[in-house]
Amino acid sequence: MRLAHKRKVQAKLQKRIKATVANLSSATKTAKPAAEKKVVEKKVVKPAVENAAAQAVAAKVDVALTPKQQQVLEIVATNVEGINPKSIGLEAGQEESKAASWATGALKKLLEENLVVKEQLAGNKVIYKTA
Repeated sequence: MRLAHKRKVQAKLQKRIKATVANLSSATKTAKPAAEKKVVEKKVVKPAVENAAAQAVAAKVDVALTPKQQQVLEIVATNVEGINPKSIGLEAGQEESKAASWATGALKKLLEENLVVKEQLAGNKVIYKTA
C-alpha cells in the first residue's frame, strides 16, 4: 500500500470518528432531560449502580473517548467495589494471558481524565473505581 494512500485512508477514518463523536454528543445533549427523568425513576430500585452509570455517561459526553475506553469505563462503573485490570480484560472478552495488558492502556487515559481512581492494595495489587 502506498504511503500517500494510507495517509488518506487514516484521515478519512479520523474524520468519520470525530463526526460520530460530535453527533453523539449533540444527540445526548438534546435528549438529556428525558434521560435524567428515567434515572430519577430508576434510583428507587438501584441507587448506587444507576448513579455510577449516570456519571459514566456524563463523563463520556465531556471527554472524547475511544470505544475501548468507553467499554472499560462501563465495566469499571458496573463494579462499584472496584476491579483489577485482568478482570476488566476478561469481562471484555480478552484471552486470560493478555487481559491485563489490554485494559491497561485505556485505564491510563481514564486516570488522566480523572474518570477512574486507582487504589493500591497490599503488595502490587491494584483496583480501579469510578471517581
